[in-house]
Amino acid sequence: MKSPDKHRKIIRAATKVFAKKGFFNARISDIAKEAKVADGTIYLYFNNKFDILLSVFEQEIGKLIDQVTVLLEKETNPKNRLEVFINNHLEEMKRNRYLAEVIHIELRQTSKLIREYRKNKFSEYLDIIASIIEQGQREGVFRKDIKPEIAKQILFGSLDDVSRIWHMGNDCPATVEEVSRQVTIIYQTGLLTPTS
Repeated sequence: MKSPDKHRKIIRAATKVFAKKGFFNARISDIAKEAKVADGTIYLYFNNKFDILLSVFEQEIGKLIDQVTVLLEKETNPKNRLEVFINNHLEEMKRNRYLAEVIHIELRQTSKLIREYRKNKFSEYLDIIASIIEQGQREGVFRKDIKPEIAKQILFGSLDDVSRIWHMGNDCPATVEEVSRQVTIIYQTGLLTPTS
């Protein structure tokens, strides 16, 4: 019988191995060693390495979706909701270094493979940003000439780059709260001086 605990253990191990070695350089045996299971055990749960990568996104991004959804339910103002998303993402990426690295590296290295797997948790996660922007546009809070599908990519790209800098070992004196506030201000008001 398959064990949910062992499945999670393999996912955690794979996240760490992919972060350290990259998807293409990582081997099933590396993941098995990190998870402290036999190589053959991996194949009881996953078809191949790509299947493991997709499962990392499905499971770990799924947790982010669940977490931010609960937080967003407490807010009705789209400006506040955008800030909640930004802050939560940055906090989680600061806390979970391996997941941050896997998202940053693998979304670029394996982009063709990910594109072929359209309906995944990562797309669902980015759609949360788009839905917040759409809500703000309906309510007259956000500019209507902004395309949510483009804006969500721009915003996520910014957040991803911030987490990349944190994990490269570069000194970043700003706290999560300070970075979150700066990103939020830029995306809520733009770079122009407010007129009111």
